[in-house]
Amino acid sequence: MLTEPIFLTAALYKFVDLPDFVALQGPLQACCEANDVKGTLLLAHEGINGTIAGPETGIRAVLAFLRADPRLTSLVHKESWSPKPPFTRMKVKLKKEIVTLRVPELDPNKTVGQYVKPADWNALLADPDVVVIDTRNDYEVAIGTFKGAVNPNIKNFVQLPAWLDAQPHLQGEAAKKTKVAMFCTGGIRCEKSTALMKMRGFDEVYHLEGGILKYLEEIPPEQSTWEGECFVFDERVSVGHGLGVGSHELCRSCRWPLSEQDKLSPNYVLGVSCDHCHDQRTPEQKLKLAERQRQVELAEARGEIHVGAKMPSHDAP
Repeated sequence: MLTEPIFLTAALYKFVDLPDFVALQGPLQACCEANDVKGTLLLAHEGINGTIAGPETGIRAVLAFLRADPRLTSLVHKESWSPKPPFTRMKVKLKKEIVTLRVPELDPNKTVGQYVKPADWNALLADPDVVVIDTRNDYEVAIGTFKGAVNPNIKNFVQLPAWLDAQPHLQGEAAKKTKVAMFCTGGIRCEKSTALMKMRGFDEVYHLEGGILKYLEEIPPEQSTWEGECFVFDERVSVGHGLGVGSHELCRSCRWPLSEQDKLSPNYVLGVSCDHCHDQRTPEQKLKLAERQRQVELAEARGEIHVGAKMPSHDAP
């Protein structure tokens, strides 16, 4: 009996000065390909960010390659496992920022909020004087968040500064005494969002070290204040406590994460539409999507992966 392949996923980031990041692209791409590792890694002057998956030996080899660079020796990653490959190709991209916020003067290498260990996070949330902000996008928050957290209802991270500007209780000198706690999927968006709050003069700013993923990995369900599942930027779609693969699937038209209840909607058509995009697609677009889905199913029946099966995903943080 054949053993089902198990794929190791590594999520990683590090803010560090990389003036030669362009030169790093080729060797890093070659290392990943040589080790059968797939996913996306972003390189910028301010550091590295991304998620990769593959055989365990391959992932270990890529991590060792990265940490061989003295600037990345302390690179931290988070692991999880999947029975199916989370990615279909490997891309090492060059970017202006490893997580886009478009605040040029911001430098997380200089100042960020105070890290809070997952074991201490519940106590912070229980403090009535703390404003807890979920810095993730609307489709992420929709399937899970911490109890009592504020949802900014932003469609992408670059909208966060404007949302903060529109909050009356966060304006003025008196407001800068407010305790603010922020969290995101893996920690990287919080590095920038808490750096932004510090830059704006807030004294007490905290963020969840390692993000939601580390919390779900370390905190048992019976002690957890997390509600729902955590969206991830790969074909697993979501994970739960212990980082096991969640129950959500992506709408292949608009990429919104769908629950089993969502798929009961009359607007849900596999590969074509869901409640979130049904009215945004023309009849002609729906016909093209239906044909693509038919080709995907034919390819699956042949044991192949159709080129259109994995549509471009939401931009990973």
